[in-house]
Amino acid sequence: MTLCEPSGPALVLGSTQRDDDVDRARAEAEDLPVVRRRTGGGVVLVRPGELVWVDVDLPSGDPLWDADVGVAFEWLGQVWAAAAADLGAPAPSAHRGRMDGGQWGRLVCFAGLGPGEVTVAGRKLVGLAQRRTRAMARFQCALLRRWNPAALVELLALDDGDRSRSAADLDQAAVGLAELGVAASTDDVLAALVARLP
Repeated sequence: MTLCEPSGPALVLGSTQRDDDVDRARAEAEDLPVVRRRTGGGVVLVRPGELVWVDVDLPSGDPLWDADVGVAFEWLGQVWAAAAADLGAPAPSAHRGRMDGGQWGRLVCFAGLGPGEVTVAGRKLVGLAQRRTRAMARFQCALLRRWNPAALVELLALDDGDRSRSAADLDQAAVGLAELGVAASTDDVLAALVARLP
């Protein structure tokens, strides 16, 4: 397990996302780098203190390994859901089933819902992505400490009408610990996660 702590903000595109999904002029005006990760999904606005990003590596021979990429997330989603409950999140649950992109899921990571991802009252709290080789799977996990969709929407390549509508839609798509009334530091999240690992 590796904790990834950002030293500054960045707008992170998914591996298959189009460059023109974001408004590069706005990002440059905010001195915000636009980078790409190797796993799929939509864009994530990474800012220090707003999420806990952890990579979990699993070798292919491990008992938790599953060749089915959808099923492979299930154990980790259960771990995250239990850790979130331990932190005080009300009734978190890990999604079972297919990817549900919803209206904004292709564009914004936390607007879609995939296998193993954790929700509270239907709003996404933990996002999961994976990159696989024959030897291992790397699960990239992000737990929201704060969810601020308005800041993200300003950086997307949308017209003004879509911008105002999407901010309202995205507000209900995800939730951070702070919005749930849970005061948890990165260390608190890591301790809860490690305590629930098999």
